[in-house]
Amino acid sequence: MTGVDTITYRPARDELAYTFGGRMPVAHVRSDDVLQVFTEDCFGGLVRGPADLPSRVCRMPYLNPVSGPFFVEDAEPGDTVAIHLASITPARDWGVSSTFPHFGALTSTSHTATLQPPLQERVWVYAIDRQAGTVRFHATGSDHSVDLPLDPMIGTIGVAPGGFESRSTIVPDSHGGNLDTPELRAGATLYLGVNVHGAMLALGDGHARQGEGEACGVGVEIATTTTLIIEVIKGAPTVWPRVETDREIMSVGCARPLEDAYRIAQRDLVGWTSGLTGLEELDAYQLVSQAGRAPIGNVCDPNYTVLAAVDKTLLPDPSAAYGGVHARLRQRAAGLR
Repeated sequence: MTGVDTITYRPARDELAYTFGGRMPVAHVRSDDVLQVFTEDCFGGLVRGPADLPSRVCRMPYLNPVSGPFFVEDAEPGDTVAIHLASITPARDWGVSSTFPHFGALTSTSHTATLQPPLQERVWVYAIDRQAGTVRFHATGSDHSVDLPLDPMIGTIGVAPGGFESRSTIVPDSHGGNLDTPELRAGATLYLGVNVHGAMLALGDGHARQGEGEACGVGVEIATTTTLIIEVIKGAPTVWPRVETDREIMSVGCARPLEDAYRIAQRDLVGWTSGLTGLEELDAYQLVSQAGRAPIGNVCDPNYTVLAAVDKTLLPDPSAAYGGVHARLRQRAAGLR
């Protein structure tokens, strides 16, 4: 395409961002541009072995860095930015995970206070074999090890919030952010509503893989080289993040308690399905109720993440979402290989 650029960005350590909003752009991109960006892991690359306990080598609030923000030209409030994840490649041959005191789904926290002892802080190192497509878990208390499928994803991706807000990259909400869902793998298209002039897109927090719910609060954290294709959809507001794959459309809800995140996602998907099918709202509700999935993203962050998904074959036109943007960007991504 004439005028389409490929933009490569690798931030220096002091250029990493820790908020969505409140920062100047690091580069400008246009609709249909290809963006290849290096992203650091959630520990900023400082946790490299069992002795590198995050409490010792990391400093709050400098956790969960993102690369960006990128000013998306022609993106205005009321528009939607479609971000197609063309590829996500681990940048190193290792990843790390950990447990923290007072963090995770199976421990007391500052908001769920109990008298039980805090969890031990511990680090697991995972060997990544890109050629074999595996991530090796090795127990720290025994010799047990097992190879898990390599399934790279982007944990944190979003745009600037509205209302002059600046939000920590650890928080997921309607602007995106720390969604922590394995559905954000290569081949998926993420739709985010634009809140400010230029959208101000940023991303980071790659995972080599993550179980649904991210129970301990930490995936297999990796640095990545991620390639995106961006398209601005004019005059199409998107209230909550949405995801489209070759197989499904998905709405994303972020809130506490968990059932409110579930309700947000389900409500949005019912409305989206109604609009795409022409069904009355209650008919769409019934269809989603009987045919939908509800994968959990995270149950550890300041807001929880739940998705609502339905198979696109149930729609009259499986490529109708946002005028077929996903199929177009998917085709372009295939041409990059």
